[in-house]
Amino acid sequence: MKKADPNPKANRNIMKLVYAVTALFLGMMVYMGYFLQVRSEDVINNSYNPRLDSFADRVVRGEILAADGTVLAQTHLDQNGNEVRVYPFGSLYGHVVGYSTRGKTGIESLANFYLLSSHVNLMEQIVNQLMGENNPGDHVYTTLDHQLQQAASDALGDRRGAVVVMEPDTGKILAMVSKPGYDPNTVAADWDSLTSEDNNQGQLLNRATQGLYPPGSTFKIVTALEYMREHPEDYKNYQFDCDGIYENGEYQIRCYHSTAHGSQDFIHAFANSCNGAFANLGLSLDLSAFRATAEGLLFNSALPLAIPYSQSSFVMDAGADTWEILQTSMGQGATQITPIHNAMITAAIANGGTLMKPYLLDRVENGAEEEIKKFLPEAYGELMTAEEAANLTELMRAVVTEGTGSAVRTDAYTAAAKTGSAEFETGKETHAWFTGFAPVEDPRIAVTVIVEESGSGGAVAGPIARTLFDLYLSR
Repeated sequence: MKKADPNPKANRNIMKLVYAVTALFLGMMVYMGYFLQVRSEDVINNSYNPRLDSFADRVVRGEILAADGTVLAQTHLDQNGNEVRVYPFGSLYGHVVGYSTRGKTGIESLANFYLLSSHVNLMEQIVNQLMGENNPGDHVYTTLDHQLQQAASDALGDRRGAVVVMEPDTGKILAMVSKPGYDPNTVAADWDSLTSEDNNQGQLLNRATQGLYPPGSTFKIVTALEYMREHPEDYKNYQFDCDGIYENGEYQIRCYHSTAHGSQDFIHAFANSCNGAFANLGLSLDLSAFRATAEGLLFNSALPLAIPYSQSSFVMDAGADTWEILQTSMGQGATQITPIHNAMITAAIANGGTLMKPYLLDRVENGAEEEIKKFLPEAYGELMTAEEAANLTELMRAVVTEGTGSAVRTDAYTAAAKTGSAEFETGKETHAWFTGFAPVEDPRIAVTVIVEESGSGGAVAGPIARTLFDLYLSR
């Protein structure tokens, strides 16, 4: 006869403990797998990780190259045998490639782990060890297009501002220029002057990713999207009579240079960048929904970007007064955006509403030109529907064919754009904005330009974009 369990409650508790320990063990296994596959390189590459310093003791820092193999950063030995980081193009790539003295910035920081890793063959490692020499680090090929980078820098000239060029369907960053710049070859020697309290030039600031500006009329993309969402069937029927100055109670909104646009429907109000029309329609919007649309386009949000950036801001809420609504609807007031964020919104429109994560690293190779790692395009998500993207493209196409974006009007290709002239301080000239893509039927390139205190976006920033469109699409 089978004996009864003397303590069934204790056995149940033991089994619960066994299940809990097993579940905990399995959870740890899953996390370790996730960490090794996804998170380990980020942790190793953290600038606070002392392990990287030990890599530098036995590995010569690898090269950084443009997509075509042009060397952007390399390590030389000086006459005393000391390793010296050399940047052949000086300030041209100062912000995007960065520097590796006084800390690390740009791609020097982003690719630090790869540059200090060595995948030379075993025999070469043995020979180097016997001779007391460091192994050569791996080389990092970037997505940067050397011709575009040079053309963007030349077109911007000595003016302050930034240029960002992307592939809409991959997220590859083809060019990133910020001015004024600095020479990474002499950044250590120039450090005191670059960081002096008396220096108001901000040469170390990467304006492309960290510069915050009022978006001006480029924000009308956001306002237009919200209006279309609230009026999906009849948004094109919107009508406004512009005499150059829109008055609402005690408030006045002027179009650029008080230009009277006359009778405007929705498409022409967008194409002509009519401030009065957009201030007027802004008063009709659901402000809670407006904020949700802006935040859906990554205002007040983290960006899928691996290098340091500033977060764009949209602060208007449902309790906003009339003046704030008027200003915000046309891209003024407290709204701020970075050039890279503006480029990402534009690229998402060009890509049918889906934003591809912007990236700068293409692949890693060892000294024998064997591929060690390949970086592939990755979708962030849908910022808008394909239909909404198509409707915005129609508006942006009209900017080029009959509005303020005539600088990129050509028979060689089709382009879509939005210009902007952003006020930021009374008595100073406006910042000039341009953001757009081409060709419209099969977008291959998206360009965003800001030129500080330069006036009209169409007249100043537009020709810079035209130079880049022409160069890239002529290949």
